Amino acid sequence: MKFPRSSGILLHPTSLPGPYGIGELGKEAFRFVDYLRGAGMKIWQVLPLNPTGYGDSPYQSFSAFAGNPLLVSLDNLAAQGLLDTSSLADVPKFPTSQVDFGSVIAFKFPLLRKAAAKFFLSATPSQRDAFERFCRENAAWLDDYALFMAVKDAHHGVVWTSWDAAIAARKPAAMAHWRQKLSAEIDAYKFWQFEFFRQWRALKQHCHHGGIRVMGDIPIYVAHDSADVWANPELFWLDERGNPMRVAGVPPDYFSATGQLWGNPIYRWDLMKQNGYQWWIERFRACFEMFDMVRVDHFRGFEAYWEIPAGEPTAMNGQWIKGPGADLFHTLTRTLPELPIVAENLGVITPEVEAIRHQFEFPGMAIFQFAFSTDPQAPTFRPHNYVRNLVAYTGGHDNDTMFGWWRSGVSDSTRSAADVEKEYADTRDYLGVTREQLDREVNWIFIRHVMMSIADTVLFPMQDVLGLGSEARMNLPGSLGRNWKWRMQPDALRPEHQARLKRFVEMYDR
Repeated sequence: MKFPRSSGILLHPTSLPGPYGIGELGKEAFRFVDYLRGAGMKIWQVLPLNPTGYGDSPYQSFSAFAGNPLLVSLDNLAAQGLLDTSSLADVPKFPTSQVDFGSVIAFKFPLLRKAAAKFFLSATPSQRDAFERFCRENAAWLDDYALFMAVKDAHHGVVWTSWDAAIAARKPAAMAHWRQKLSAEIDAYKFWQFEFFRQWRALKQHCHHGGIRVMGDIPIYVAHDSADVWANPELFWLDERGNPMRVAGVPPDYFSATGQLWGNPIYRWDLMKQNGYQWWIERFRACFEMFDMVRVDHFRGFEAYWEIPAGEPTAMNGQWIKGPGADLFHTLTRTLPELPIVAENLGVITPEVEAIRHQFEFPGMAIFQFAFSTDPQAPTFRPHNYVRNLVAYTGGHDNDTMFGWWRSGVSDSTRSAADVEKEYADTRDYLGVTREQLDREVNWIFIRHVMMSIADTVLFPMQDVLGLGSEARMNLPGSLGRNWKWRMQPDALRPEHQARLKRFVEMYDR
Protein backbone atom coordinates (compact mmCIF):
# COMPACT_ATOMS: atom_id res chain seq x y z
CA MET A 1 0.00 0.00 0.00
CA LYS A 2 1.39 3.41 -0.96
CA PHE A 3 1.16 6.38 1.40
CA PRO A 4 0.91 10.09 0.55
CA ARG A 5 4.06 12.25 0.76
CA SER A 6 4.32 13.28 4.40
CA SER A 7 6.50 13.51 7.48
CA GLY A 8 6.05 12.66 11.12
CA ILE A 9 7.54 12.09 14.56
CA LEU A 10 8.35 8.93 16.48
CA LEU A 11 7.55 9.29 20.18
CA HIS A 12 6.23 6.57 22.46
CA PRO A 13 3.48 7.83 24.82
CA THR A 14 5.43 6.72 27.90
CA SER A 15 7.97 9.41 26.95
CA LEU A 16 5.48 12.25 27.30
CA PRO A 17 5.87 14.58 30.29
CA GLY A 18 3.40 14.68 33.16
CA PRO A 19 3.22 14.57 36.95
CA TYR A 20 2.69 10.83 37.47
CA GLY A 21 6.06 9.41 36.48
CA ILE A 22 5.10 8.20 33.02
CA GLY A 23 3.48 9.59 29.90
CA GLU A 24 -0.28 9.06 29.65
CA LEU A 25 -3.16 9.41 27.19
CA GLY A 26 -4.23 12.69 28.79
CA LYS A 27 -3.68 16.39 28.25
CA GLU A 28 0.05 16.16 27.48
CA ALA A 29 -0.70 13.70 24.68
CA PHE A 30 -3.28 16.11 23.25
CA ARG A 31 -0.78 18.97 23.58
CA PHE A 32 1.80 16.96 21.68
CA VAL A 33 -0.66 16.30 18.86
CA ASP A 34 -1.34 20.03 18.63
CA TYR A 35 2.41 20.64 18.42
CA LEU A 36 2.71 18.12 15.59
CA ARG A 37 -0.10 19.82 13.74
CA GLY A 38 1.59 23.20 14.12
CA ALA A 39 4.81 21.71 12.74
CA GLY A 40 3.02 20.39 9.66
CA MET A 41 3.55 16.78 10.69
CA LYS A 42 1.08 14.23 9.32
CA ILE A 43 2.09 11.12 11.28
CA TRP A 44 2.60 10.24 14.94
CA GLN A 45 4.44 6.95 15.26
CA VAL A 46 4.31 5.01 18.53
CA LEU A 47 5.80 1.73 19.72
CA PRO A 48 3.54 -1.18 20.75
CA LEU A 49 0.94 0.01 23.28
CA ASN A 50 0.45 -3.36 24.97
CA PRO A 51 0.99 -4.03 28.69
CA THR A 52 4.70 -4.43 29.29
CA GLY A 53 6.33 -7.37 31.00
CA TYR A 54 9.98 -8.45 31.08
CA GLY A 55 12.37 -5.51 31.14
CA ASP A 56 9.46 -3.04 30.71
CA SER A 57 9.84 -3.55 26.96
CA PRO A 58 6.86 -2.83 24.70
CA TYR A 59 8.15 -5.76 22.63
CA GLN A 60 7.73 -8.17 25.59
CA SER A 61 4.07 -7.86 26.45
CA PHE A 62 1.55 -9.77 28.52
CA SER A 63 -0.89 -9.55 25.60
CA ALA A 64 -0.73 -8.78 21.89
CA PHE A 65 -4.28 -7.37 22.05
CA ALA A 66 -4.56 -5.48 25.36
CA GLY A 67 -3.57 -1.88 26.07
CA ASN A 68 -1.09 -0.83 28.74
CA PRO A 69 -2.98 0.29 31.89
CA LEU A 70 0.00 2.46 32.86
CA LEU A 71 -0.94 4.77 29.97
CA VAL A 72 -4.43 5.44 31.36
CA SER A 73 -4.70 9.08 32.38
CA LEU A 74 -5.32 9.51 36.10
CA ASP A 75 -6.58 13.05 35.54
CA ASN A 76 -9.20 11.70 33.14
CA LEU A 77 -10.32 9.20 35.77
CA ALA A 78 -10.60 12.03 38.29
CA ALA A 79 -12.61 14.10 35.81
CA GLN A 80 -15.09 11.22 35.57
CA GLY A 81 -15.40 11.13 39.34
CA LEU A 82 -13.66 7.76 39.59
CA LEU A 83 -10.80 9.19 41.66
CA ASP A 84 -10.93 11.84 44.36
CA THR A 85 -8.69 14.79 43.66
CA SER A 86 -7.18 14.17 47.10
CA SER A 87 -5.87 10.86 45.75
CA LEU A 88 -3.74 12.82 43.30
CA ALA A 89 -2.56 15.43 45.79
CA ASP A 90 0.25 13.38 47.30
CA VAL A 91 2.27 12.31 44.28
CA PRO A 92 5.83 10.98 44.74
CA LYS A 93 8.62 13.12 43.33
CA PHE A 94 9.18 11.17 40.13
CA PRO A 95 12.14 11.87 37.86
CA THR A 96 11.22 13.99 34.86
CA SER A 97 13.90 12.67 32.49
CA GLN A 98 13.10 8.98 32.70
CA VAL A 99 10.46 6.47 33.80
CA ASP A 100 11.14 4.65 37.06
CA PHE A 101 8.81 1.77 36.21
CA GLY A 102 8.93 0.13 39.64
CA SER A 103 7.90 3.32 41.42
CA VAL A 104 5.25 4.14 38.82
CA ILE A 105 3.68 0.70 39.13
CA ALA A 106 3.65 0.91 42.93
CA PHE A 107 1.99 4.33 42.78
CA LYS A 108 -0.41 3.91 39.91
CA PHE A 109 -1.99 0.47 40.22
CA PRO A 110 -3.57 1.13 43.66
CA LEU A 111 -5.21 4.20 42.11
CA LEU A 112 -6.38 2.21 39.11
CA ARG A 113 -7.92 -0.32 41.50
CA LYS A 114 -9.70 2.47 43.35
CA ALA A 115 -11.08 3.79 40.08
CA ALA A 116 -12.31 0.33 39.05
CA ALA A 117 -14.02 -0.20 42.39
CA LYS A 118 -15.70 3.20 42.13
CA PHE A 119 -16.88 2.46 38.61
CA PHE A 120 -18.57 -0.81 39.56
CA LEU A 121 -20.12 0.85 42.60
CA SER A 122 -21.45 3.99 40.93
CA ALA A 123 -21.65 3.45 37.15
CA THR A 124 -24.84 4.68 35.53
CA PRO A 125 -26.89 2.21 33.46
CA SER A 126 -25.51 3.69 30.22
CA GLN A 127 -21.93 3.46 31.50
CA ARG A 128 -22.52 -0.12 32.58
CA ASP A 129 -24.02 -0.93 29.18
CA ALA A 130 -20.99 0.56 27.42
CA PHE A 131 -18.64 -1.50 29.57
CA GLU A 132 -20.59 -4.72 29.00
CA ARG A 133 -20.73 -4.07 25.26
CA PHE A 134 -16.96 -3.58 25.21
CA CYS A 135 -16.51 -6.88 27.06
CA ARG A 136 -18.76 -8.74 24.63
CA GLU A 137 -17.11 -7.28 21.54
CA ASN A 138 -13.61 -8.12 22.80
CA ALA A 139 -14.33 -11.38 24.63
CA ALA A 140 -12.15 -13.40 22.23
CA TRP A 141 -9.01 -11.95 23.84
CA LEU A 142 -10.25 -10.01 26.86
CA ASP A 143 -11.55 -12.96 28.88
CA ASP A 144 -8.26 -14.85 28.65
CA TYR A 145 -6.17 -11.73 29.26
CA ALA A 146 -8.09 -10.63 32.38
CA LEU A 147 -8.02 -14.13 33.85
CA PHE A 148 -4.32 -14.52 32.99
CA MET A 149 -3.37 -11.28 34.74
CA ALA A 150 -5.53 -11.95 37.80
CA VAL A 151 -4.10 -15.46 38.23
CA LYS A 152 -0.59 -14.12 37.63
CA ASP A 153 -1.10 -11.60 40.44
CA ALA A 154 -2.39 -14.37 42.71
CA HIS A 155 0.83 -16.29 42.01
CA HIS A 156 2.98 -13.25 42.88
CA GLY A 157 3.84 -12.48 39.29
CA VAL A 158 5.72 -15.67 38.40
CA VAL A 159 5.71 -17.02 34.84
CA TRP A 160 2.58 -19.06 34.05
CA THR A 161 4.50 -22.33 33.76
CA SER A 162 5.19 -21.99 37.51
CA TRP A 163 1.51 -21.65 38.48
CA ASP A 164 -0.57 -24.43 40.00
CA ALA A 165 -0.45 -27.18 37.38
CA ALA A 166 -4.20 -27.31 36.73
CA ILE A 167 -4.62 -23.64 35.87
CA ALA A 168 -1.31 -23.56 33.97
CA ALA A 169 -2.75 -26.34 31.80
CA ARG A 170 -6.15 -24.56 31.59
CA LYS A 171 -8.10 -27.49 33.04
CA PRO A 172 -11.84 -26.61 32.88
CA ALA A 173 -12.43 -27.08 36.60
CA ALA A 174 -9.44 -24.91 37.46
CA MET A 175 -10.55 -22.21 35.01
CA ALA A 176 -14.00 -22.12 36.63
CA HIS A 177 -12.50 -22.07 40.13
CA TRP A 178 -10.17 -19.16 39.45
CA ARG A 179 -12.81 -17.17 37.58
CA GLN A 180 -15.05 -17.34 40.64
CA LYS A 181 -12.27 -16.78 43.18
CA LEU A 182 -10.83 -13.76 41.37
CA SER A 183 -13.99 -12.27 39.89
CA ALA A 184 -13.37 -8.78 41.30
CA GLU A 185 -9.76 -8.74 40.09
CA ILE A 186 -10.83 -9.97 36.65
CA ASP A 187 -13.43 -7.23 36.43
CA ALA A 188 -10.79 -4.64 37.32
CA TYR A 189 -8.52 -5.77 34.50
CA LYS A 190 -11.45 -5.60 32.10
CA PHE A 191 -12.34 -2.10 33.28
CA TRP A 192 -8.77 -0.88 32.73
CA GLN A 193 -8.98 -2.14 29.15
CA PHE A 194 -12.34 -0.44 28.70
CA GLU A 195 -10.89 2.83 29.93
CA PHE A 196 -7.64 2.48 27.99
CA PHE A 197 -9.46 2.05 24.69
CA ARG A 198 -11.93 4.82 25.51
CA GLN A 199 -9.05 7.24 26.12
CA TRP A 200 -7.12 5.98 23.10
CA ARG A 201 -10.11 6.49 20.79
CA ALA A 202 -10.48 10.07 21.99
CA LEU A 203 -6.78 10.77 21.38
CA LYS A 204 -6.85 9.13 17.96
CA GLN A 205 -9.90 11.20 17.03
CA HIS A 206 -8.01 14.34 18.06
CA CYS A 207 -5.17 13.27 15.77
CA HIS A 208 -7.57 12.84 12.87
CA HIS A 209 -9.10 16.27 13.47
CA GLY A 210 -5.59 17.68 13.08
CA GLY A 211 -4.92 15.73 9.89
CA ILE A 212 -2.54 13.34 11.66
CA ARG A 213 -2.43 9.60 11.11
CA VAL A 214 -1.28 7.30 13.91
CA MET A 215 1.31 4.68 13.06
CA GLY A 216 1.51 1.70 15.38
CA ASP A 217 3.91 -1.20 15.70
CA ILE A 218 3.21 -4.93 15.66
CA PRO A 219 6.05 -7.14 16.94
CA ILE A 220 6.36 -10.34 14.96
CA TYR A 221 6.71 -12.38 18.16
CA VAL A 222 4.87 -12.47 21.46
CA ALA A 223 6.32 -13.02 24.93
CA HIS A 224 6.30 -16.53 26.37
CA ASP A 225 4.88 -15.16 29.63
CA SER A 226 1.72 -13.86 27.98
CA ALA A 227 -1.97 -14.55 27.74
CA ASP A 228 -1.42 -15.27 24.05
CA VAL A 229 0.87 -18.27 24.68
CA TRP A 230 -0.98 -19.48 27.78
CA ALA A 231 -4.32 -19.45 25.96
CA ASN A 232 -2.96 -20.91 22.68
CA PRO A 233 -0.07 -23.24 23.59
CA GLU A 234 -0.71 -25.43 20.56
CA LEU A 235 0.36 -22.55 18.28
CA PHE A 236 3.92 -22.47 19.66
CA TRP A 237 6.86 -24.87 19.96
CA LEU A 238 6.52 -25.72 23.66
CA ASP A 239 7.41 -28.82 25.65
CA GLU A 240 4.92 -30.76 27.80
CA ARG A 241 5.39 -28.27 30.67
CA GLY A 242 4.77 -25.24 28.48
CA ASN A 243 8.39 -24.10 28.21
CA PRO A 244 9.78 -23.01 24.84
CA MET A 245 11.69 -25.62 22.85
CA ARG A 246 12.86 -23.14 20.21
CA VAL A 247 13.25 -19.39 20.63
CA ALA A 248 13.62 -16.33 18.44
CA GLY A 249 16.45 -13.91 17.81
CA VAL A 250 18.78 -12.72 15.08
CA PRO A 251 22.36 -13.71 14.20
CA PRO A 252 25.38 -11.45 14.88
CA ASP A 253 24.77 -7.96 13.53
CA TYR A 254 25.64 -4.26 13.79
CA PHE A 255 24.52 -4.13 17.42
CA SER A 256 25.99 -7.36 18.78
CA ALA A 257 28.83 -9.71 17.83
CA THR A 258 26.91 -12.64 19.40
CA GLY A 259 23.54 -11.78 17.86
CA GLN A 260 20.37 -10.90 19.69
CA LEU A 261 18.72 -13.63 21.81
CA TRP A 262 15.13 -12.45 22.19
CA GLY A 263 13.83 -15.64 23.80
CA ASN A 264 10.29 -15.48 22.37
CA PRO A 265 8.74 -18.87 21.55
CA ILE A 266 8.65 -19.86 17.88
CA TYR A 267 5.29 -20.24 16.12
CA ARG A 268 3.91 -23.55 14.85
CA TRP A 269 3.38 -22.14 11.38
CA ASP A 270 2.19 -25.51 10.12
CA LEU A 271 -0.76 -25.51 12.52
CA MET A 272 -1.46 -21.82 11.94
CA LYS A 273 -1.78 -22.50 8.24
CA GLN A 274 -4.18 -25.38 8.86
CA ASN A 275 -6.62 -23.08 10.68
CA GLY A 276 -6.34 -20.34 8.07
CA TYR A 277 -4.01 -18.14 10.13
CA GLN A 278 -7.00 -17.12 12.23
CA TRP A 279 -4.89 -15.87 15.15
CA TRP A 280 -2.94 -13.61 12.81
CA ILE A 281 -6.08 -12.33 11.12
CA GLU A 282 -7.51 -11.27 14.47
CA ARG A 283 -4.20 -9.75 15.54
CA PHE A 284 -3.92 -7.61 12.41
CA ARG A 285 -7.60 -6.72 12.60
CA ALA A 286 -7.13 -5.43 16.16
CA CYS A 287 -4.07 -3.40 15.11
CA PHE A 288 -5.87 -1.82 12.16
CA GLU A 289 -8.68 -0.78 14.49
CA MET A 290 -6.19 0.95 16.77
CA PHE A 291 -3.92 2.51 14.16
CA ASP A 292 -4.11 4.05 10.70
CA MET A 293 -0.92 2.32 9.58
CA VAL A 294 1.28 -0.32 11.18
CA ARG A 295 5.01 -0.98 11.15
CA VAL A 296 5.56 -4.75 11.14
CA ASP A 297 8.64 -5.41 13.22
CA HIS A 298 11.15 -7.95 11.85
CA PHE A 299 9.21 -8.44 8.62
CA ARG A 300 11.92 -10.73 7.26
CA GLY A 301 10.87 -13.34 9.86
CA PHE A 302 7.77 -14.11 7.84
CA GLU A 303 9.95 -15.34 4.96
CA ALA A 304 12.60 -17.03 7.11
CA TYR A 305 13.39 -16.71 10.81
CA TRP A 306 16.43 -17.34 13.00
CA GLU A 307 15.59 -20.28 15.27
CA ILE A 308 17.73 -20.93 18.36
CA PRO A 309 17.49 -24.04 20.58
CA ALA A 310 16.11 -23.10 24.00
CA GLY A 311 18.85 -22.83 26.60
CA GLU A 312 21.54 -21.39 24.32
CA PRO A 313 23.43 -18.53 26.03
CA THR A 314 23.64 -16.44 22.83
CA ALA A 315 21.97 -16.26 19.42
CA MET A 316 25.03 -17.56 17.58
CA ASN A 317 24.02 -21.23 17.34
CA GLY A 318 20.81 -20.80 15.41
CA GLN A 319 19.58 -21.60 11.93
CA TRP A 320 17.36 -20.02 9.31
CA ILE A 321 13.96 -21.72 8.96
CA LYS A 322 11.41 -20.94 6.26
CA GLY A 323 8.32 -19.03 7.43
CA PRO A 324 4.84 -18.77 5.90
CA GLY A 325 5.97 -16.32 3.23
CA ALA A 326 3.44 -14.77 0.89
CA ASP A 327 0.79 -17.31 1.86
CA LEU A 328 0.05 -15.44 5.10
CA PHE A 329 -0.39 -12.10 3.34
CA HIS A 330 -2.56 -13.63 0.60
CA THR A 331 -4.84 -14.85 3.39
CA LEU A 332 -4.85 -11.45 5.07
CA THR A 333 -5.71 -9.64 1.82
CA ARG A 334 -8.68 -11.95 1.28
CA THR A 335 -10.00 -11.22 4.78
CA LEU A 336 -9.13 -7.61 5.58
CA PRO A 337 -10.13 -4.67 3.36
CA GLU A 338 -6.61 -3.22 3.12
CA LEU A 339 -3.17 -3.73 4.64
CA PRO A 340 -1.61 -0.34 5.56
CA ILE A 341 1.66 -2.02 6.49
CA VAL A 342 5.23 -0.73 6.68
CA ALA A 343 7.69 -3.61 6.47
CA GLU A 344 10.67 -3.29 8.79
CA ASN A 345 13.21 -4.78 6.39
CA LEU A 346 16.44 -3.95 8.20
CA GLY A 347 19.23 -6.42 8.92
CA VAL A 348 20.00 -9.53 6.89
CA ILE A 349 17.54 -9.13 4.01
CA THR A 350 17.37 -11.57 1.10
CA PRO A 351 15.84 -11.25 -2.37
CA GLU A 352 13.05 -13.58 -1.21
CA VAL A 353 12.09 -11.15 1.57
CA GLU A 354 12.05 -8.21 -0.82
CA ALA A 355 10.01 -10.18 -3.35
CA ILE A 356 7.20 -10.59 -0.80
CA ARG A 357 7.35 -6.92 0.12
CA HIS A 358 7.18 -5.81 -3.51
CA GLN A 359 4.42 -8.29 -4.32
CA PHE A 360 2.12 -6.62 -1.78
CA GLU A 361 3.54 -3.11 -2.27
CA PHE A 362 4.53 -2.74 1.38
CA PRO A 363 6.99 0.16 1.79
CA GLY A 364 10.28 -0.80 3.39
CA MET A 365 12.49 1.26 5.69
CA ALA A 366 15.77 3.16 5.41
CA ILE A 367 17.81 4.41 8.37
CA PHE A 368 20.06 7.31 7.34
CA GLN A 369 22.30 6.71 10.34
CA PHE A 370 23.34 3.38 8.78
CA ALA A 371 24.24 4.95 5.42
CA PHE A 372 28.00 5.15 5.95
CA SER A 373 28.73 1.97 7.90
CA THR A 374 30.77 -0.96 6.59
CA ASP A 375 27.60 -3.03 6.05
CA PRO A 376 27.21 -4.05 2.38
CA GLN A 377 23.66 -2.65 2.46
CA ALA A 378 24.78 0.80 3.66
CA PRO A 379 24.45 2.47 0.23
CA THR A 380 20.72 1.66 0.14
CA PHE A 381 20.28 3.94 3.16
CA ARG A 382 21.70 6.99 1.36
CA PRO A 383 18.98 9.40 0.19
CA HIS A 384 20.07 9.43 -3.46
CA ASN A 385 19.20 5.71 -3.58
CA TYR A 386 15.74 6.06 -2.00
CA VAL A 387 12.59 5.09 -3.86
CA ARG A 388 9.18 6.68 -3.42
CA ASN A 389 7.43 3.80 -1.69
CA LEU A 390 9.70 3.96 1.36
CA VAL A 391 9.68 5.09 5.00
CA ALA A 392 12.95 6.88 5.77
CA TYR A 393 14.29 7.78 9.23
CA THR A 394 17.24 9.62 10.67
CA GLY A 395 17.28 6.77 13.21
CA GLY A 396 14.81 4.41 14.86
CA HIS A 397 14.01 3.43 18.44
CA ASP A 398 16.92 0.95 18.46
CA ASN A 399 19.42 3.57 17.29
CA ASP A 400 21.36 6.07 19.30
CA THR A 401 20.20 9.65 18.83
CA MET A 402 21.91 11.56 16.03
CA PHE A 403 24.10 13.50 18.46
CA GLY A 404 24.76 10.34 20.45
CA TRP A 405 25.79 8.49 17.29
CA TRP A 406 28.04 11.34 16.14
CA ARG A 407 29.82 11.45 19.49
CA SER A 408 29.73 7.77 20.48
CA GLY A 409 32.81 6.37 18.76
CA VAL A 410 32.83 2.59 19.07
CA SER A 411 30.75 2.27 22.21
CA ASP A 412 27.40 1.41 20.66
CA SER A 413 28.16 -1.31 18.11
CA THR A 414 30.66 -3.77 16.68
CA ARG A 415 32.53 -1.06 14.76
CA SER A 416 36.30 -0.71 15.08
CA ALA A 417 38.02 2.65 15.60
CA ALA A 418 39.10 2.61 11.95
CA ASP A 419 35.50 1.88 10.86
CA VAL A 420 34.27 4.82 12.90
CA GLU A 421 36.79 7.28 11.48
CA LYS A 422 35.98 6.23 7.92
CA GLU A 423 32.24 6.45 8.68
CA TYR A 424 32.63 10.00 9.95
CA ALA A 425 34.80 11.03 6.97
CA ASP A 426 32.32 9.53 4.48
CA THR A 427 29.46 11.29 6.27
CA ARG A 428 31.16 14.68 5.93
CA ASP A 429 31.97 14.11 2.27
CA TYR A 430 28.48 12.96 1.39
CA LEU A 431 26.75 15.83 3.16
CA GLY A 432 29.26 18.42 1.98
CA VAL A 433 29.69 19.94 5.44
CA THR A 434 32.51 20.35 7.90
CA ARG A 435 33.00 18.46 11.12
CA GLU A 436 32.30 21.68 13.00
CA GLN A 437 28.92 22.00 11.31
CA LEU A 438 28.02 18.43 12.21
CA ASP A 439 29.24 18.98 15.77
CA ARG A 440 26.86 21.91 15.98
CA GLU A 441 23.68 20.46 14.44
CA VAL A 442 24.09 16.98 13.03
CA ASN A 443 20.44 16.35 13.87
CA TRP A 444 19.03 19.09 11.63
CA ILE A 445 21.45 18.35 8.80
CA PHE A 446 20.25 14.74 8.73
CA ILE A 447 16.59 15.73 9.14
CA ARG A 448 16.85 18.11 6.18
CA HIS A 449 18.44 15.54 3.88
CA VAL A 450 15.77 12.95 4.71
CA MET A 451 13.04 15.57 4.25
CA MET A 452 14.28 16.53 0.78
CA SER A 453 14.45 12.90 -0.40
CA ILE A 454 11.86 11.33 -2.70
CA ALA A 455 10.75 8.85 0.00
CA ASP A 456 7.00 9.22 0.43
CA THR A 457 7.17 8.93 4.22
CA VAL A 458 9.87 10.33 6.49
CA LEU A 459 9.96 10.04 10.28
CA PHE A 460 12.20 11.40 13.01
CA PRO A 461 12.58 10.35 16.66
CA MET A 462 11.58 13.28 18.87
CA GLN A 463 15.03 13.07 20.47
CA ASP A 464 16.57 14.11 17.14
CA VAL A 465 14.24 17.10 16.82
CA LEU A 466 15.28 18.15 20.32
CA GLY A 467 18.99 17.59 19.62
CA LEU A 468 19.57 15.25 22.56
CA GLY A 469 22.51 12.92 23.19
CA SER A 470 22.90 9.28 24.16
CA GLU A 471 21.22 9.91 27.52
CA ALA A 472 17.94 10.06 25.57
CA ARG A 473 18.41 6.79 23.70
CA MET A 474 15.27 4.66 23.89
CA ASN A 475 16.78 1.20 23.43
CA LEU A 476 20.15 -0.48 22.98
CA PRO A 477 19.46 -3.98 21.58
CA GLY A 478 21.00 -6.79 23.59
CA SER A 479 21.14 -4.78 26.83
CA LEU A 480 18.93 -4.69 29.93
CA GLY A 481 18.17 -2.22 32.67
CA ARG A 482 18.42 1.15 30.94
CA ASN A 483 15.98 0.85 28.05
CA TRP A 484 12.51 2.29 27.34
CA LYS A 485 12.86 4.93 30.08
CA TRP A 486 13.47 8.23 28.31
CA ARG A 487 10.97 11.05 28.95
CA MET A 488 10.62 14.43 27.33
CA GLN A 489 10.97 17.44 29.63
CA PRO A 490 7.80 19.52 30.26
CA ASP A 491 9.24 22.55 28.43
CA ALA A 492 10.75 20.58 25.53
CA LEU A 493 8.19 21.55 22.86
CA ARG A 494 10.03 24.61 21.61
CA PRO A 495 8.41 26.91 19.00
CA GLU A 496 11.68 27.31 17.10
CA HIS A 497 11.85 23.54 16.47
CA GLN A 498 8.24 23.55 15.40
CA ALA A 499 8.85 26.42 12.97
CA ARG A 500 11.92 24.74 11.50
CA LEU A 501 10.01 21.51 10.85
CA LYS A 502 7.17 23.50 9.28
CA ARG A 503 9.61 25.26 6.92
CA PHE A 504 10.98 21.91 5.76
CA VAL A 505 7.45 20.57 5.25
CA GLU A 506 6.57 23.54 3.03
CA MET A 507 9.92 23.54 1.22
CA TYR A 508 9.85 19.84 0.38
CA ASP A 509 6.10 19.44 -0.24
CA ARG A 510 5.31 17.23 2.72
